[in-house]
Amino acid sequence: MQYPDQLRYSQSHEWVSADGKTAKIGISDFAQHSLGDIVFIQLPEIGASVKAGDSVCEIESVKAASSIYTPVSGKITAVNEALNDTPELVNQKPYDAYIFLVEMSDPSEMNALLDSKKYAELCEKESGAH
Repeated sequence: MQYPDQLRYSQSHEWVSADGKTAKIGISDFAQHSLGDIVFIQLPEIGASVKAGDSVCEIESVKAASSIYTPVSGKITAVNEALNDTPELVNQKPYDAYIFLVEMSDPSEMNALLDSKKYAELCEKESGAH
């Protein structure tokens, strides 16, 4: 599993890359591996206001359907349209295939997210629980 150091992670397995007030959000390598082959992603609505922890879209794999939660609050400003035709990009390159961008209303929420070391520990613990 890969846990890039420059990213932050939620306990629900989304990754966040922040640049100023813009947060790029996707699902982690651990999450895509757990889901298996991803076959569909219902992208969130551009312009929607969201709060940290809100379910914003759905992802479907051959194993199950799961919700994707936003780790930060703000307004969704863009979605990765390429995922409409090629949702498997999330399996192939989970840290390149972002799902949506949020203009953060409170960038300090990033401080509540896990760093790569703590996230790796969480994944290891969850792997042992299965």
